[in-house]
Amino acid sequence: MELQKVLEQKVQQAVKDLFEADLSSVEFQPTRKDFEGDITVVVFPMLRVVKGNPVQIGTQIGEYLVAKVTEVSKFNVVKGFLNLVIADSYYLDFFRTISTDASYGYAKVASKDSIMVEYSSPNTNKPLHLGHIRNNLLGYSVAEILKAAGHKVYKTQIINDRGIHICKSMLAWQKFGEDETPESSGLKGDHLVGKYYVAFDKAYKSEIQELVSDGKDKEIAEKEAPILVEAQEMLRKWEAGDKDVVSLWKKMNGWVYEGFDTTYENMGVDFDKLYYESDTYLLGRDVVKEGLEKGVFFKKTDGSVWIDLTDEGLDEKIVLRSDGTAVYMTQDIGTAIQRVTDFPDINGMVYTVGNEQDYHFKVLFLILKKLGYSWAEKLYHLSYGMVDLPSGKMKSREGTVVDADDLMENMTSTAATISEDLGKLEGYTKEEKQDLYKIIGLGALKYYILKVDPKKRILFNPEESVDFQGNTGPFIQYTYARIQSILRKANDLGIADSVKDLDTSDLALHEKEKELLKQLQLYPETVQLAAENYSPALIANYTYDLVKEFNSFYQQVSILGEADEQKRLLRVSLSRKVGEVIQSSFKLLGVDVPERM
Repeated sequence: MELQKVLEQKVQQAVKDLFEADLSSVEFQPTRKDFEGDITVVVFPMLRVVKGNPVQIGTQIGEYLVAKVTEVSKFNVVKGFLNLVIADSYYLDFFRTISTDASYGYAKVASKDSIMVEYSSPNTNKPLHLGHIRNNLLGYSVAEILKAAGHKVYKTQIINDRGIHICKSMLAWQKFGEDETPESSGLKGDHLVGKYYVAFDKAYKSEIQELVSDGKDKEIAEKEAPILVEAQEMLRKWEAGDKDVVSLWKKMNGWVYEGFDTTYENMGVDFDKLYYESDTYLLGRDVVKEGLEKGVFFKKTDGSVWIDLTDEGLDEKIVLRSDGTAVYMTQDIGTAIQRVTDFPDINGMVYTVGNEQDYHFKVLFLILKKLGYSWAEKLYHLSYGMVDLPSGKMKSREGTVVDADDLMENMTSTAATISEDLGKLEGYTKEEKQDLYKIIGLGALKYYILKVDPKKRILFNPEESVDFQGNTGPFIQYTYARIQSILRKANDLGIADSVKDLDTSDLALHEKEKELLKQLQLYPETVQLAAENYSPALIANYTYDLVKEFNSFYQQVSILGEADEQKRLLRVSLSRKVGEVIQSSFKLLGVDVPERM
């Protein structure tokens, strides 16, 4: 049983035995650093049921616990705070139980509800950009954390592969492309298609300017520009199933998917199921008709269908246009229902989408609840803020937004520059260096983004993120590599680190060993808390605290140089476990750790 639960029961029993009173709960807090103790019982709330001096009450309870609870070795009372010192044997027993547990911190797989996590969901008219990086890193990490907390997880995305924006790239390629392909151009497919989306915009603006010069009103010119009219006609042909248009659409989207796959692989994210808007854009209309019959929706005089959410503090929202065509909300209703049809064990979904869509998801979730779907109670919008770069730090290939490939490439080269300057990589081959630069660079990027609460806007500074000091990915990776170095040296010296050889009967813990064990104890509950809050930041900052605690331990106690064989064995074993937990927690963030640095 968890220590705090044991102590709560014993404190309640103490109050009953000593004061003939019943306590419904006990308030605990960590002992302040300036007092001796590991956990503190707050006495003041007890004064509601126990009359008397809080110092005397605390002293009597402390004496009772030392006499009756093997885990409590001594106590002290400061005003209304009872500071308990937990016996070394308790921490050593705890360490024995976790030392060989390869999945320590993780709950049993599929012990909780199945959840679908959606992330990425790009358009097929341009490459992934900086915003997609935060989206992918968040979605992937939350999926991994939910898995570690015991959920079965399905990772998905809906690819926005249809619409006027897709036709713009297609039309520009037809007009200006001269049959250019990814192979002939040497460009990744998504960059090639993005190039023609930019080309369309350039031609469109030029035509508007011409029409305005000829005396047309700007608003009319924007609607009548010939290239836009052609794109709209192409969309109509696509919707009608025109053979040539559909063939071109398939070819160009194929280029984009190959490009996306390369980006996802470099980023280290994956998916279990892909949905395409071209398959889902007609979904939801039948559901709206059913909802109309049930009175969930209402029809206006022009034939359009709406839902009235004013009672919930929102407004009226259209779900079907007067001509019977769907809006995005209709598609999202239909897609959510389709996903549960495809995966009947789903009992919740997480949508990783920027905070500009907060209102949309409030409405979507409310509609699904009103339609009577039980799983709609467990829908969550993982809303996140924008990512900004210090101006002038990096330009993209298209000159408008920073794309994902450029940023990841830049992170690898930033890691290379900083690592070379620090002179940390003597004896590495060129290939080993390149692999390490990528691990450090991407680790820096991922950690910097994920350590921040998702809702906050981020100013991402590449150089700052690759600092080997402070709350950064490379600092944590460097500590992991340091631990692996200790373990290699221990092995060379023939020092065993098997806990089965550890005799704890006369072992007294150093204060730094105890602090490290306390930090390790927090890992399982941190995983659960991160899952409940959909927050990788909790994992990231837990890992930073663990690493700080290890570095303090490393600086203040001798590990390999310790003369006492049992202490030395404990410290090597403890170092190994810390390394395993760093690797485990970083896996939840999608970050790799290097064996040496």
